Amino acid sequence: MSETWHEAGMTASTVALESDFAKAVLAGLSQTRKVIPARYFYDMRGSELFEEITELPEYYPTRTEIGLLRAHADDLGRLAGHNRPVIEFGAGSATKTPLLLDALRTTTYVPIDISGDFLEEAMAGLAAERPALRIVPVAGDFTQALELPHLDGPLVGFFPGSTIGNFDHASAVDLLRSFGQTLGEGARLVIGIDRKKDARLLETAYDDAAGVTAEFNLNLLHRINRELDGTIPIDVFSHCAVWQDSIGRIEMHLVAGREVSFSVLGQRFTMNAGETIHTENSHKYSLEEARLLARASGWEPLAFWTDPDDLFGLHVWGAASGQDQP
Repeated sequence: MSETWHEAGMTASTVALESDFAKAVLAGLSQTRKVIPARYFYDMRGSELFEEITELPEYYPTRTEIGLLRAHADDLGRLAGHNRPVIEFGAGSATKTPLLLDALRTTTYVPIDISGDFLEEAMAGLAAERPALRIVPVAGDFTQALELPHLDGPLVGFFPGSTIGNFDHASAVDLLRSFGQTLGEGARLVIGIDRKKDARLLETAYDDAAGVTAEFNLNLLHRINRELDGTIPIDVFSHCAVWQDSIGRIEMHLVAGREVSFSVLGQRFTMNAGETIHTENSHKYSLEEARLLARASGWEPLAFWTDPDDLFGLHVWGAASGQDQP
């Protein structure tokens, strides 16, 4: 049983102020170098826009990873194990998931996604296509501790799309270690990791000619205005994606075209012309770096495949013994 805002003596603004989204936005905009975590892209509209991005000609990761899942289905079944429950961290529309479910012949699927509405819609479609599949959706932030349903192990984690690239190296190690703790003894992790490559190819993948990625980035400002009483003049800002070779990552920013002032939940902010809000990192890995990442986070690399153009990597890792090692 829950109380309404008025019964609890709270206003809508008070509730918004207490949300993780509000705390992250207010803290991030208060920094000298302004930043908002990428996970807040994914309200309903953001999730829809990202699905459009995955179909763009410039955006190679999705179609390349799908090709790898299809080409190596037999190996995936052998290495990850048949009939094991699959837990997907950041399920989205679960476009790639059926390929892994078929390869593993699994009957239980646990999708985790931060956008509950989008998750519900996506899982309704999957359930209609696969009535025999037990689907147990979990709406939540997979970077935080989440309680999973009881499952008969060992389990298989699925982390596609090179989402691991959104995290700096220390955070990536922490996240992957937490996956190991969640999945438990004998677990396998099937993970997609984008490869280092020509800078121009990377930058066009994150700044497409149709402007969908720009709309996706700017949607974050729309969400702030809508959910956090924001007054951001969105037309002042533009999308920017740039490859930072020295640290091996694409960065996305929202750039102020002129000096601008706005408020969020009553707190005032000012930005100078050319100042940015840093909204996403996407780290790219060589094979050696990916294997180092695995071992640093308590996983043992078991297999790796890439496409003929060496654009994207699909890995299978096993839970190493001694998960509690430093």
